Formats: sequence, structure tokens, C-alpha cells
Amino acid sequence: MALFQVLLLWIAQALMALLFLFLIAFIGYCVYIKRIHLKYDHIPGPPRDSFLLGHAPTFSRMMRNGEVIHDSFLEWSETYGPVCRINSLHYVLLLVTCPEATKEILMSPKYPKDKMFYSKVFSLFGQRFLGSGLVTAQDHELWYKQRRIMDPAFSSLYLRGLMGTFNERADKLMNTLTDDADNKTDVNMLQLVNYVTLDVIAKVAFGVDLDLQQNSSAFPKAIEACLKGMVWGIRDFFFRFNPKNRPFVNEVKEACILLRRTGAQWINDRKTAMLNGDDVPKDILTQIIKSAGEEESMAEEDEELMLDNFVTFFIAGQETTANQLAFCIMELGRHPIILEKMKKEVDDVIGMKQEISFDDLGKLTYLSQVLKETLRMYPTAPGTSRDILEDIVIDGIHIPGGVTAFFSSYATGRMDKFFKDPLTFDPDRFHPDAPKPYYCYYPFALGPRSCLGKNFAQMEAKVVMAKLLQRFDFTLLPGQSFDIVDFGTLRPKSGVVCSVRHRNHQE
Repeated sequence: MALFQVLLLWIAQALMALLFLFLIAFIGYCVYIKRIHLKYDHIPGPPRDSFLLGHAPTFSRMMRNGEVIHDSFLEWSETYGPVCRINSLHYVLLLVTCPEATKEILMSPKYPKDKMFYSKVFSLFGQRFLGSGLVTAQDHELWYKQRRIMDPAFSSLYLRGLMGTFNERADKLMNTLTDDADNKTDVNMLQLVNYVTLDVIAKVAFGVDLDLQQNSSAFPKAIEACLKGMVWGIRDFFFRFNPKNRPFVNEVKEACILLRRTGAQWINDRKTAMLNGDDVPKDILTQIIKSAGEEESMAEEDEELMLDNFVTFFIAGQETTANQLAFCIMELGRHPIILEKMKKEVDDVIGMKQEISFDDLGKLTYLSQVLKETLRMYPTAPGTSRDILEDIVIDGIHIPGGVTAFFSSYATGRMDKFFKDPLTFDPDRFHPDAPKPYYCYYPFALGPRSCLGKNFAQMEAKVVMAKLLQRFDFTLLPGQSFDIVDFGTLRPKSGVVCSVRHRNHQE
């Protein structure tokens, strides 16, 4: 009995000691946060929700309500100026809309990608996701090596050679729409363009025929789960620890496993073909294998790096282009005059041709303007961030080093100081003779870390839109919203539901 009492006393003392240590650590952390506040509170910004959590509760509330966080970034930028402070625990994020600072920071390699953000997409809830691939690599040498090896797969000469595949996959979509028009079936355009862009990236990047217009696949749902998991993991520190979220967390981890397992299979098939001396295309998959070095000397980390780049290109090469196409169709449905002007250009340039050539794309100038205006209002990858390691001055405000700068193309694209009547869809802003926006329009980011696949994406978007306008009339179904869903990438909430009918070219 005495021994039991001694044991209880010892446990009580140990718990008291642990509680005391926790209290000391908590007080120390609070002191640290106070020092951070004193260091950066001279920078304008909205009132914090709490001393400890900063603005994190606002982000969590907006996500639960299905709101677009970038709308708050826009409001804060207009209220507090070109550099706006946001707090979350001991982290400080600066929302920067100053064009000169945007140019200085994004165009220079001396500002690395945001360590906190990109470490959170290295893995999702403990399951490796984007890892250290081309988009997420923070080490400049690792990034530069990968970028140099990937460049040939995005050269102008190679992209010209993809026109046949762009046409072929777009024609599969047109065949689906032909059936829908014949049967007077309403169509979810976001879903259909997701299928075509996923088909394209699978074929031209990895040499695989998915044919999603005809076949079901787990990939679209897996990609959506990963993107949702990514944005919750970044914006809500405590999301994974909530027991109610456990089923979704497991779904996200399974989606990551599916994508990486698929990548491993496709990579091994291609490596076998290369070892057998078979002819293989100089596509992204071949470049991914080359980026890991000689096959016989690969370490486990090299294998993982190949899968990192597979997942990166598989998602990035599909998701953003599909969303851009869907937003473009949505806006054309709301603006019949712009739609008719686009149809006339397509008729003049393409006529009744089945095959759109690379040279045709250069003549579709108004279509280019419409696609650029779509990305101004709906930048499907709406922002990028960089770490500011040394002191800097932005718009006359001294910024101590050790902070992260975030650049929202969504916010700058909707600010009246940069674009007159910014909520008006006006493709003439991007007329060849119009003045170019000065570092306030960057849907593909800027500088050395800008999107490698932007020319690929815009070629694909042009082919799909030109064929759609050439062959079909479409009308938005009444009653649907024009709201935006924020999954890290932006997509139309309604899915852009349309009725389609064959064009009468004798009108």
C-alpha cells in the first residue's frame, strides 16, 4: 500500500513537472510571438482575430463557408495598401501588390520559394505528394538541374509536334458534344474539359491513352482530393488532428498513393523500353527519367524525385488549363457580343478545316485576348510566394528579413488602380496595341520560376476553344451561379452547365 502511494505521488510530481515545463514553454512561445508582433506591426494590416492565432481563424471560417480567400486579399490590399501584413501563429505573411516590389522579388533568383508553404505540399498528411519536384524544389541547384533537363520537352519545336495530339484529343471532345447536341443533353463543361486536358497530358507527357471521354477513371477524383487536401493542410494548422476529418485525410492519402503508384508503373514501363533500345518520344516522361541520372546508379531518393515530377506535371498540366477553359466558356455565355466576335475570327482563320495548324494559332489574336482576360479575372493558379531573407524596403516601408511575401494575381487583376472597371470582362485590355500591364498580371508567375508549361497550356486551350466555336453554339443554363471554388486552384462552382447545338454556318 505504501509503495502504491509512493508511486501515485511520483506520478503526480511528474505530471506537475511536465505541466510546469509546458507552461514555461507556452509562456516562452507567447513572448516569441510578441517579439514578432513588435518587429512587424509597423506594417499595415487587418486586426488579428487573436493574439496567438493571428488571422488563421478568418481563413478557417472562409474555407468552411466556401468563400474565396483571395477576395479577402483583394479587400485588404485596397484597404491597407500595397504591402499588407497577415499573421498566423509566429508566421508573418506580407501580401504584396506593389508592381515595383513584384518585379524586384519575382524576377530575381535571390528570393527562394516560400519554405513553409512548399514544405506543406512536400507531403499531404504525412503521405509524400509533390516532394522536391520542379515546382516545389527550394534548393536553387536542384531546381536548376531539373529545369535544364526538362526544357527540351517544352521547346517551340517540340510543342509544334504536339499539334496532332491536341487536335486528336479535342476531336474526341467534339464527338462527345455531337452526341449531346443530337440528344439535346445538357453538359457539364468543366467535367468535359477536365477529361480532355487529362487525356492530353497523359498522352503527350507520358505516352498513355486514357480516353476519358469513353472510359471511367479514378484520376479526376484523386486529383480533386489532393488539391482539397493541399489547401486545407496549408490554411488550417489543426485540420489533420480533428477526428471528424479523419475519413477525408485517409482519402487524400489514398489519392497520393494512387498517383505515385501509377507514376511508378508508367516510369518503369518507359525505362524498360529505353533499356530495350525501343524508340521513345522526347516527352516529359523521358525527361523525368533523365533528370534522375543514369538508371543503374539511382538511389531511392532519385526514384522519389522522378515520382515528384510525375505528380507535378500530371496535376499542373491538366487542372489549370481545364479551369481556364471552363471559365472562358462561362464568360462567353454571359457576353454574346464577344462570343460572336470570336466565332467570326475562328470562321475567318480556321473555316471548315478539321486540323488546326500551329500557324493558325498565331492568327487567332482575339481568342488569345479572351484567354488572357479570362486569366486576369480567374487566374487558375492565383498566387505565388517567396521568402524575404534580408531587409528590404517596399513602397517606403522597411521590411525586416525573415518574412514571406505573397503575390496574388487574383487581387491585382481585380484592382481598379491597375485595370479600369476590373469586374467587366473586356478582352480589348489585351489588344496588341494596348499598353501592357506593369507587373500586376502574372497568371503563370514571373521570372526564373515562372511556369514552364505556359505555352503548352495556351496552345492546348486555343485548339479546344477554336474547335468548340467552329462546330457548336452553346447557351448557359439559367439558374446556375457564377461563383468560384477555391481548391488552391480556382474553378467555377457551377461546373458551367450548358445546352449545346450544332452551328448553322449558313446563318
